[in-house]
Amino acid sequence: MNLHAAPESSQPQPLPGCSSILLAVDASDHSNRAITESLALAEIWNSRFSALHVYAAKLHDRRFRQMEGGLPEQYREEQELERQREVHDDLITKGLNIITDSYLDQVETQSKKKDIALTRFSPEGKNYREIIKESNNGNYDLLVMGALGLGAVKSSRLGSVCQRVARRSQIDTLIIKEPNRSITDGPIVVAVDGSSKSYGGLLTALALAQQWQLPVKVVSAFDPYYHYVAFNRIARVLSDEAGKVFRFQEQEQLHEEIIDSGLAKIYQGHLSVCQQIASEHDMEIETVLLDGKPHDVINRYLQQVKPSLLIVGTTGIHADTELDIGGNSEALLHDADCAVLLSQREHLPQIDHIASATISWTKEAEKRMQRVPSFVHNMARMAILRYAQEQGHTVITEGIVEEATAKLMPGRAEEAMKEIVEAYDKGELKNRPNSIEPMRWNESATQLLLTIKDLSLRGNLSMRAEKKARSAGAKEVAA
Repeated sequence: MNLHAAPESSQPQPLPGCSSILLAVDASDHSNRAITESLALAEIWNSRFSALHVYAAKLHDRRFRQMEGGLPEQYREEQELERQREVHDDLITKGLNIITDSYLDQVETQSKKKDIALTRFSPEGKNYREIIKESNNGNYDLLVMGALGLGAVKSSRLGSVCQRVARRSQIDTLIIKEPNRSITDGPIVVAVDGSSKSYGGLLTALALAQQWQLPVKVVSAFDPYYHYVAFNRIARVLSDEAGKVFRFQEQEQLHEEIIDSGLAKIYQGHLSVCQQIASEHDMEIETVLLDGKPHDVINRYLQQVKPSLLIVGTTGIHADTELDIGGNSEALLHDADCAVLLSQREHLPQIDHIASATISWTKEAEKRMQRVPSFVHNMARMAILRYAQEQGHTVITEGIVEEATAKLMPGRAEEAMKEIVEAYDKGELKNRPNSIEPMRWNESATQLLLTIKDLSLRGNLSMRAEKKARSAGAKEVAA
């Protein structure tokens, strides 16, 4: 699975596949279901297929030596103790290898039935560490494992190995939670919060739904109640004087109005973008907007629709670079009854899709845009939209237009552009044989150029593209 965001294009990004799958096994019920599901995925995507089981010989050897002091008296004679050590060492070196081979033989028996070649691994060491070491080496797109292992008890929901691996995995990770149910039963639920990983998860869901002919339900959840509670808590500790300085009542009213209407619009916008992505692939999805603590309301929704698979971004829209797993994702991984796919795949929808759903312009900003030369209007508009998105704005004001323009056209560039356009419109450039007419750009070329975030590099590339177009006798730059 490609983890890199795709450049914007007028063509939809192809639905993803999976080139290489790694399966972690231990002969538990959850692991046995993981074998079935991972082979099914490998079959539909023609993926390379590998399986591993980690055994801990050194750990068992240390444990035995620690327990020697508690052996019965007859085993404490030096000759007998040495014999017991040899027996135990033999058990560890040969026995654990035999057990590991048996686990992997079970996988190979099933893979041969599907004519899928299996690569086997049996590393020695700490289980979660060796799984992560193998899965994060750059050779795999997807890791599959059971939520619980052989140490599970009745109250267990998520094993310690699974938790540790989920936090550290750098690839898509599928956690099997229902030993007696296939992930192909459906429906598939995707949780979206506007992050690139949640949109990447949507693409995966569409790809699977297309293969299995399953319905896809997309949910987006926002929490307006937290801010209400927070303001009321603040009100209890503010003195009258502090409340006046803070203008608390005005702040509270404004904040509530923004939260009540703004958050709902933003998250409904995420769902609208998902609808557009699905329609690009001629697929239909059902969207649901939920309000409340995200992991709580999403889990309650899961209990209603009973999906076979939930897909969530490993981290969400508010994640920083050092975060390993998002709070809502971790809670859903623990609480959800169905299989969970933690998505590391990233997808950035086309800026015009995001803009039409989540960004609006003030009248003053629209009027300001009328002063932008017509032949660069689309390019300028898209650049300002991207700037607003990067800065976290959902309403573009005249000030944001000017701020973005100053960054996109530093120094005297904007004024020089106006002079060129005015001269061009008056025909002055056409009357001067040594002058070069401004080159027009079509929409697809404009969108492609805007994918270059470095402004200096973008300027260099635009000049190269225009020169190439002129050399070819073209009247506009095309992608």
